[in-house]
Amino acid sequence: INTSNFSKTHNIAPEEYGTGTAVACVILGLSFLIGVPGNLFVIWTILRSMKRRSHTVMLILHLAVADTVVLITLPLWIYSMAHTWEFGEGTCKALVYFISTCMYSSIFFITLMSVERFVAISHPFVMLRWGNKSFMNRFLLFLWLLAFSMGTPAILTQSLNETDGVTQCFFREFSSDTQAIIIVCLETVAGFVLPLIILSICSCHVSMKIKKLSFNSKPKSVVLVHAVVIAFILCWLPHHIINIIDVVCLLISDTEHEYVPEYLVFSSGALVFISSSVNPMLYAFFAKNFRGSLEGSRLVRLFQEMTTYTNKLRDLAVQQQSEQGPSTQEEFISDSTC
Repeated sequence: INTSNFSKTHNIAPEEYGTGTAVACVILGLSFLIGVPGNLFVIWTILRSMKRRSHTVMLILHLAVADTVVLITLPLWIYSMAHTWEFGEGTCKALVYFISTCMYSSIFFITLMSVERFVAISHPFVMLRWGNKSFMNRFLLFLWLLAFSMGTPAILTQSLNETDGVTQCFFREFSSDTQAIIIVCLETVAGFVLPLIILSICSCHVSMKIKKLSFNSKPKSVVLVHAVVIAFILCWLPHHIINIIDVVCLLISDTEHEYVPEYLVFSSGALVFISSSVNPMLYAFFAKNFRGSLEGSRLVRLFQEMTTYTNKLRDLAVQQQSEQGPSTQEEFISDSTC
């Protein structure tokens, strides 16, 4: 099997330098210059200015940490693309593993933002019962452990490749076509398809529920959450489309050849890194009209609005369920104990 066909998000270089390499270098360079300071500023703002952190703020904090870890490795990949990999196979496997883990965790945190709003408006009594800090911390720990387990295939398959005297850490070596198909399909389903389905269901359900509650206000924080989700889809979709094409071609063809041009594989892989750098720009854009002398105070106002809006939706849902009678409350409370 031609392992270059299954380049993952961190497999950001083809065997030969060309258009794809140049485009990827530009994308990765901009992602690093914009994303690292932006995410660090978000982390600093939350830790310094928000002593009481809601679930939404905690998700934003963990999302910024995961994105920062991904982005700080970019100089090594850019240097490797321009020269050669000089850091050994162990470092190669370790870096790729941590990148995979943090990218999975970012996806999980984005998905959980929508799930939390869904639970707040659809099962408000469950939210009241289980919406405490300790429960959220345990759930965040679970998501991190899940992400670490999902990144394990990177350790098993990542390897160094030498071509014309140049060593690169951009190849995945599978023991068989079956192993390649299983791993790539699992990563596509768990890392994109399932989160996308969950995001779509939660968003649609919340929108319909808001209409029933006659809650017409739509603050910037709602548009921000939608923008984060749209950015996630746009950045990841090309990469997973290429993966699906490779799997389909591998299933119907017994010959080894490049199913997708290298420059497309390379560019789509680099595009994924934008998803780790775009969120701070979205926060800054939606916070610019808030009053405040400093950017940090505007971000705090934005994050507080996100929390307030979710709480208002939950309170309205609680009020609606209370008006329906005690039996409804008991039903929701019993659901929370299952």
